[in-house]
Amino acid sequence: MYQRILVATDGSVLSKKAVHSAIELAAAINADLVALYVVPRYPVSYFEGGISVSSQDVGRIEKQWADKGQAVVDAVRQAAQAEGVKTKAVIAHADLVAESIMAAAKKHKCDLVVMASHGHKGIKRVLLGSETQHVLTHSSIPVLVLR
Repeated sequence: MYQRILVATDGSVLSKKAVHSAIELAAAINADLVALYVVPRYPVSYFEGGISVSSQDVGRIEKQWADKGQAVVDAVRQAAQAEGVKTKAVIAHADLVAESIMAAAKKHKCDLVVMASHGHKGIKRVLLGSETQHVLTHSSIPVLVLR
């Protein structure tokens, strides 16, 4: 069936449910797992961030975000390995989350993407956007969405 599954996580409660399901699926079908956390870049222009921040502060903040992301994917790797699932922990640095997920799936030769959806509807969905919806509609490989 599937040989390598990419699970995208942001460390939230909902994404932890998707991680758990991805681990269970990978264990059941003897697939490898790639755990991905996308670290956003710090906004640097006046219009993006609203205030000017020194380059040292930007570096420190981005490192904190990257460290958090590494901790999240390391926890996924530990949980998966406890279930006997071979897992790779991956961090991507980008503002375009959906594109990063699809690029990582391609780079790591994944044949399924597993991710959570917050289930926003109506105007909230339009205003907030949906990374899951973007991956779902633009991915060239199957996407399993969990709520």
